[in-house]
Amino acid sequence: MDPIGTELGSPLWALWTIPLSAVLMVGATVLYARIAGLRSFSKMTTFDFAITVAMGSIIGAVVVSTGSTYSVGNGVLALAALFLTQGGLAFVRSRSAMGRDILDNTPLLLMRRGGELLDDNLKAARINPADVYGKLREANAIRLSEVHAVILEPTGDISVLHGDGEVDAVLLDGVRDRE
Repeated sequence: MDPIGTELGSPLWALWTIPLSAVLMVGATVLYARIAGLRSFSKMTTFDFAITVAMGSIIGAVVVSTGSTYSVGNGVLALAALFLTQGGLAFVRSRSAMGRDILDNTPLLLMRRGGELLDDNLKAARINPADVYGKLREANAIRLSEVHAVILEPTGDISVLHGDGEVDAVLLDGVRDRE
């Protein structure tokens, strides 16, 4: 038996390769993110979310796969492919209205001024009124009369516009069923 664990498949081999794989995969991820920009980890679209989940899955799979000498190389290549795919989709979204229509979700109005819940939109989004009221509490809304709008964002987040004064129209651009 090899006392320092350099024999492929030995228990000590895993002690060397797991941390080394982790360092290499995180290093590759940071390098690619620096090249592609912070948007790489955003959840602006469904595709961004899916790619971010896939990146985590690849990193995890490579780090714990100790039997393959090619796993780190494959993982680095797979990450590069995901970053390039995401960059290509972002390019299409920024240059084409049709690309935006296909790739982006549309923000959806869930509640109108004064606390009027839009039941059809809640059903379409599979959100119940209790979820909306919870978001209102998180946003420190204390009176429904001060709530201007509750919007389901393309990311799946819920935004609450409340307070004194009117909402600037630009904040509601593109929101489905806005007033």
